[in-house]
Amino acid sequence: MKTLSRKECEAELVSRLRQARVDSVGRWGRMSAHQMICHVCDSFRMALGEKHVKDVSTLAKRTLVKQLALYMPLQWRPGIVTVPEVDQEAGGTRPIEFAQDLKEVETLLVRMVSRAGKGDWPPHPIFGRMSEADWMRWAYLHTDHHLRQFGL
Repeated sequence: MKTLSRKECEAELVSRLRQARVDSVGRWGRMSAHQMICHVCDSFRMALGEKHVKDVSTLAKRTLVKQLALYMPLQWRPGIVTVPEVDQEAGGTRPIEFAQDLKEVETLLVRMVSRAGKGDWPPHPIFGRMSEADWMRWAYLHTDHHLRQFGL
């Protein structure tokens, strides 16, 4: 199972992120490649407890949907709606300088990995309480989803 807690998965995502270009064309969705990089940055900040997001979870999302999303051997489908705090057209970080934002997403990914073993992970806005293993699996799947969105 792919997870950010595996060094080879971390290296894979870093390599794919480094292939992103400001003019990369999306296969689905409204985001530009630059917005996607900022979205992934904001999402890592959320996972690190540095970006506050409103809880929109429900019992079904915290249980069944979380288990299906994180542990079924299926790729996430296009069109999943995010929370406003990490939506670049709402409350998310606005793209400014692509090269700097690309460097920042790699830094945040590495920080996410280095947080392992330190406990006290924040709740996910949709999935509620998550273990370290859940967060590392989510981090891989979320980043992979958006890289696939741009053919990376």
